[in-house]
Amino acid sequence: MDKSQDKTSNQNLNNSDDEQLSTSQNNKQEVAADSSTDFESRIPLDQLKQSVQELKTELQNLIVGQHDFIELLIVSLLANGHVLIEGVPGIAKTITSKLFAKTISTRFNRIQFTPDLMPSDVLGTSIYNKASQSFEFKKGPIFSNIVLIDEINRAPAKTQSALFEVMEEYQITMDGQQHNFEQPFMVIATQNPIEQEGTYALPEAQLDRFLFKIKITYPNLEEEKEVLKLHHLRKTQRATDLIKEVIKPSDLLNYRDLINNIVFEDKLFDYIAQIINETRQHPHLSLGASPRASLAIMKVSKVFAAIQGRDFVTPDDIKQSLNPVLNHRIVLTPEKEMEGLQTEDVVDMIVKSVEIPR
Repeated sequence: MDKSQDKTSNQNLNNSDDEQLSTSQNNKQEVAADSSTDFESRIPLDQLKQSVQELKTELQNLIVGQHDFIELLIVSLLANGHVLIEGVPGIAKTITSKLFAKTISTRFNRIQFTPDLMPSDVLGTSIYNKASQSFEFKKGPIFSNIVLIDEINRAPAKTQSALFEVMEEYQITMDGQQHNFEQPFMVIATQNPIEQEGTYALPEAQLDRFLFKIKITYPNLEEEKEVLKLHHLRKTQRATDLIKEVIKPSDLLNYRDLINNIVFEDKLFDYIAQIINETRQHPHLSLGASPRASLAIMKVSKVFAAIQGRDFVTPDDIKQSLNPVLNHRIVLTPEKEMEGLQTEDVVDMIVKSVEIPR
């Protein structure tokens, strides 16, 4: 081959390389355009994130500390779940729950559970109307949007069981008639872990209806001082008069729809299933978690992702969900309970034993 032919061949190769480079660049631009389109069409979570932050700020202006408690209340509301709060008297369980309810522009009722409380005192009863010569159903205090049940373990089992259908199916059946509850509906119950005389422990079936069990402890020294200062400066003003409504019911229901569309990869289903399966065969546990716990972890992890502005769930979101979801659903063996082991300790053991998906 002469030099002119060799030169022509090299030019053709260069032209071919230029065409491939141009095609590659065009493809990259198309991919970038597609990625841009995908990003623009992602779930709009900015308003949700902002509302959650405003809600936290409003509550933290009046409640000292308790940041995890406040966040879990918000997460439970967004996940359409119920909360059981456990703590000694006087650590703001009730007032925090009342203030939280007032930040939502909905109806609120408080029910004080006592040993003589009857199911009809909670659900309502049918009353005979002479004028119409028929029975009319008078709704009880449970017919509201956010219901605070104080000292739920003070009422006997027959009254506690009146909540089963309400909390699971958002309805009650009375005299053969079904009465549905409007959304949002959330039960916030409190109980005292000490002074057990005259109390009725919640059965596992009842505990399983609660999305979270939140354990509240004493404030630290600095928080205690801040509580004193806050009450001193507030003088005669009540905290409930200072709280503002932050979220409307329509916005809340819209946020729940957005959260349902959060991306959840298949490998994360495996991760949750493995963790739950480990609770059922762990030597330190006499009772493992139910499938309802698996569903709860999935829902809660979606909420944790959404309030951080992400439209996809990570393993960290799942790990953050585990303790509040599982600590009331698993039961220690008597031997380990006597040794002082906590359910949270076992959950940590299980998390360390299960491989994190990559």
